[in-house]
Amino acid sequence: MHGQLLKLISKDTTFSEKEQELFGQYFEPVLFPKNHIIEEEGKVPKYLYFVVSGFVRLFHYNSKGNEVTTNINCPTGFVTSYMHFINQTKSDENLECITECELLRITKANLDLITGQSMVFKDFSISVFQQSLFYHENRSKELAVLSAEERYQKLIENYPNILQNVPLQYIASFLGMNPKSLSRIRKEMIR
Repeated sequence: MHGQLLKLISKDTTFSEKEQELFGQYFEPVLFPKNHIIEEEGKVPKYLYFVVSGFVRLFHYNSKGNEVTTNINCPTGFVTSYMHFINQTKSDENLECITECELLRITKANLDLITGQSMVFKDFSISVFQQSLFYHENRSKELAVLSAEERYQKLIENYPNILQNVPLQYIASFLGMNPKSLSRIRKEMIR
């Protein structure tokens, strides 16, 4: 399972055999079943996860008690409640496996340890967190600027497998609409 993470890191840099051993030592492989909550709201996130396979979502409950999906992570990539993980504060989000998931996980203490021992991984970690900030800024902009149809079109262009793996109510919530609106948009696009 570590192969995909090493491949991702090595796209932009090279690393030593010792650094490869560090990844294997500190990134723990785990397998979770479909619909399993792996991090709960009201608790400090324990891990940063690398999604090897499967689909994961971050969600919270709004003031009416409805689930609001804020992130759907398709393989491969990192996911956690980032600001709460970095600052080790209680999160207001849940992290759930939508499908069965193969993940690699690392604790904050071990992440700090490995970034202290490996400049390659330190640079990569900074890049991952910068990408997370960019993603969330871009997502906020898209929710404000793009129409519902444009948001849906962009999602299926960028992540064509999402429709086969993620329930429509999660996709609708992620796109900032209700499931009926998403159904209407999908029917119109089919015509």
